[in-house]
Amino acid sequence: MIIFGTRGYLYQLAILTLVCGWCGNPAAHTLRKRVTKFTLFFVPLFPISTSYATQCTFCGGEQRIPKEQAEQLLAQQTASQGGNPYGQAPQQGYAPGASGPSGQGQNPYQQ
Repeated sequence: MIIFGTRGYLYQLAILTLVCGWCGNPAAHTLRKRVTKFTLFFVPLFPISTSYATQCTFCGGEQRIPKEQAEQLLAQQTASQGGNPYGQAPQQGYAPGASGPSGQGQNPYQQ
């Protein structure tokens, strides 16, 4: 007996600040990618379909968008956040236990 089927995977690509088309509020939106893969004996082999959507965190409204628009939104977000789609870029030269981004200082918990 051969066991085959499909399985869906959901990837969160970025968090964007957009004006919602449903509620009209400027709110955070998650940019998501849904991939459906063909499985054989519960092992995912190849993707069958891919779709993109944004979901408002304020009202929960979801809007499907084309791949080109999703790539454009992701490129704009990563460019404005210094290459990090989830927020602010980490400080350069920061070391754990140091006071400030220059790496100079003492750890207050160290004896």
